[in-house]
Amino acid sequence: MSAPPAASGRENQKLRTRKALLDAASRLLRKGAAPTIEEVAEEALVSRATAYRYFPSPEALMLEAAVHLRVPQPDELFDDFGSLDATARLLRVDEALHEAVRANEKPLRLMLASLLQQSASSGAAELPARQNRRSDLIGAALGPSVAEFAPQALEDLSCAVAILVGTEGFVAAKDVLGLDDAAARRVKRWAIAALVDAARRHSSGVAPG
Repeated sequence: MSAPPAASGRENQKLRTRKALLDAASRLLRKGAAPTIEEVAEEALVSRATAYRYFPSPEALMLEAAVHLRVPQPDELFDDFGSLDATARLLRVDEALHEAVRANEKPLRLMLASLLQQSASSGAAELPARQNRRSDLIGAALGPSVAEFAPQALEDLSCAVAILVGTEGFVAAKDVLGLDDAAARRVKRWAIAALVDAARRHSSGVAPG
């Protein structure tokens, strides 16, 4: 599928390095360890200095690693899922992310607040400030349906769903709209179905609405 905005080779390398550190921290956490940044760097096969560039404190690393551990990998999420329908698969992504956010609401709010503060004070960062887990999940969800959509419609659908799901959508539903959990889930399910329908209409040459 056409992925949301392609990163340069250097940007991709930075994202891979950051993910390697989070994967390493998650592996150590699964073993019951409370690893230091030095131990995570060694596990990830990167230098201690590099690890500290991405995560300036053990608390920052462990905070995100705990969330990283909770979010399933694409193959885990769809391994036993029989449907190839785009809507059903995107709803599965939303459900997984919603549960991950709900289970880690306090640390995720703290992480979001820290990221917003960093962005406001320093502008564009040299290193990625957060891991983009949702796009891989959305890509896996839409993979079987690529032929249904025009390339631009597929890209727009992927980006639109990425905006809707995850921490920001959860916080907006709860804080801005005052929705309870059941209502938030219902509204997001409706929105995802509507986005898929609009993308299909666009792909078939029928103007949405």
